[in-house]
Amino acid sequence: MSLARHVDPDSIIQNLRSLHIKDASKKHMHSNGGTSHITPYSTRYASKQEISKFEIPKHGAPADAVHQMLKDELDLDGRPNLNLASFVGTYMETHAEQLMFENISKNMSDADEYPAMMAMHARCVSIIANFWGASKSEKAIGSATTGSSEAIHLGGLAMKRRWQEKRKEQNKSTDKPNIIMGANAQVALEKFARYFEVEARILPVSEKSNFRLDPELVKENIDENTIGVFVILGSTYTGHYEPVEEISAILDAYETETGIDIPIHVDAASGGFVAPFTHAGAGKNGKTKWNFELPRVKSINTSGHKFGLVYAGVGWIIWRDEKFLPKHLVFELHYLGGTEESYTLNFSRPGAQVIAQYYNLIHLGFSGYRSIMENCMANARLLSKSLEATGWYTCVSDIHRKEGMHALAEGEVNFQGSDDETSADYNAGLPVVAFRFSDEFKKEFPHIKQENISNLLRAKQYIIPNYPLPPNEDKIEILRVVVRESMSFDLLDRLISDICVTTQNLIDSDTQDLSVLAQGKNNTVEQEHGTVGTQHNKRQGKGGKSPMSEGVYRAVC
Repeated sequence: MSLARHVDPDSIIQNLRSLHIKDASKKHMHSNGGTSHITPYSTRYASKQEISKFEIPKHGAPADAVHQMLKDELDLDGRPNLNLASFVGTYMETHAEQLMFENISKNMSDADEYPAMMAMHARCVSIIANFWGASKSEKAIGSATTGSSEAIHLGGLAMKRRWQEKRKEQNKSTDKPNIIMGANAQVALEKFARYFEVEARILPVSEKSNFRLDPELVKENIDENTIGVFVILGSTYTGHYEPVEEISAILDAYETETGIDIPIHVDAASGGFVAPFTHAGAGKNGKTKWNFELPRVKSINTSGHKFGLVYAGVGWIIWRDEKFLPKHLVFELHYLGGTEESYTLNFSRPGAQVIAQYYNLIHLGFSGYRSIMENCMANARLLSKSLEATGWYTCVSDIHRKEGMHALAEGEVNFQGSDDETSADYNAGLPVVAFRFSDEFKKEFPHIKQENISNLLRAKQYIIPNYPLPPNEDKIEILRVVVRESMSFDLLDRLISDICVTTQNLIDSDTQDLSVLAQGKNNTVEQEHGTVGTQHNKRQGKGGKSPMSEGVYRAVC
């Protein structure tokens, strides 16, 4: 056998690169600074050097070549329509997309420059306030935002300032404001408390409270320093609606007893465009109140880019009357040729999404939104019932169960349904399916980890997260599917089939085969230097790298 010497691959590649560059310079092709090329793949980036990642390159590159390189890299992303983890819409009609493209350069801060766009903005506020039950005797006021996160901060800040003003009038301390929310709260609510120096009283959720804010705990935790209660119309964990009307009644009784008036802000990030249109509403065949019909609800936010059916970048915040938005928070701007009143955390922001929101409201109308939301609910019910029918899974969400029934008896299977049924025949909630391995499955196959379902489905391009429920119930892990408008019946049929096949494959695999699934790791230079989520473990806060005590917060979105 002949001897072989060690080869340094780095030096070979460097020598080859030098050779290519020398040859190219002789032929006046592929020079570092040149733009001459035949196809997007015949520039220097094709084989001479990699695209610059961390500093601006000395010389530019042809537009078609850069477009092709970035397009090729983006091919590594998941398919938006198969991202079943996200509440954010991934589909809009062609005419809506055309309107957005035609107006993509318009800036919402240039009110004087774009009066037609601002008129559409005002119409959206009016239309949304109307289907949220705004009273004709009050003057509802609101604004578009970049999303529900900004809207929640604006709503929370208004509550804090109103509380401060009232306390100062009474010559009382304003040092210790607090706000109430459930442990299932989306991270934006907790951000508000941290950023605006308000004590977050995060109340534990339980199976008894349907993994949502417990009204009894609200009663025990409010006091004279409570600036308000965040009530969520559609939990990001399980899709449950929190009982706005019941909490409102508790606060009414508390005011009667103590004279302390505590407002409600409804975080309807998802539910704000679902509850108004489904037959179920917020419960009891649409009779349960959740919006401005309740006097204690002072403000509501929603995400137009979720079930408002617009691409990412638009949310809405509306107050039932302008008196609930403190005047000193509103800025009068004399900046770009006109006068504008503004209450936002941002200044420049895109206007195309607002135009697209108005398009949807006018194009779809009430009946169009109702049809879409009822379709989403029907598909979510079908997925839920199909999963439970296997015996392998149990649903933590309950929109597929008859109203008032929140759990099945052991061994019971729910096949009930009819062609003429609507969401009103079932529990109200978001079209979300949160499910886990059944107790029987875990006893029979204790070696199979639920996260492997998520990992293997990702290989089929589905993104279905696996994560623990909120603190106090975090021993339970769930998989979650958000059923959006773009979840067609055919895609749903394929998803059910793929979940079943994946589960069966895990059952048929031995323990040694399954251990390989836990060893995969995706390392890139960007991930080494960036902040990315990791798999949760018992020592970490909500699934992040660092514990909450170190100030790094993770939450489900």
